[in-house]
Amino acid sequence: MKAASAKELKDELKYKDEKELLEIVLRLSRFKKENKELLTYLLFESHHEDDYIDAIKAHIDEQFLNINTRNIYYAKKGVRKILKEAKKYIRYSGHKETEVSVLIHFCKLLQEFQPYYSQSKVLRDIHERQIVLIKVRISTLHEDLQYDYKQELNMIDY
Repeated sequence: MKAASAKELKDELKYKDEKELLEIVLRLSRFKKENKELLTYLLFESHHEDDYIDAIKAHIDEQFLNINTRNIYYAKKGVRKILKEAKKYIRYSGHKETEVSVLIHFCKLLQEFQPYYSQSKVLRDIHERQIVLIKVRISTLHEDLQYDYKQELNMIDY
């Protein structure tokens, strides 16, 4: 079965009344955890972006504390998992400021993740790729925000 395009879905949803739309959204939320998380963001957290960013940062902090550090392999795997989750939460928001702020926080924590950060080329490469991505995203922001984020980035970029 081929999925319909976004335009086709949009056109079809125009013909639904409020009750039918509510049923569709609730049914959609039952199937995947990500759908439910996105609906939660849209309904409850999108109006308070700063609180949402703080919650993501707190979650990342907690995840870094829970990384299995018995072996460098598990440490790298844990860092990749944290980055994947952070990117998922960033995708929900869709704001470039959120992305920059969360990724800068992730890079700070990764740099402080010793001794694994200094021992692992993989972790350093992850860090470098995120720094490049942050620089690209910063260049698309308003000039005042660019200055602020560049200052913050300079503190972690070496």
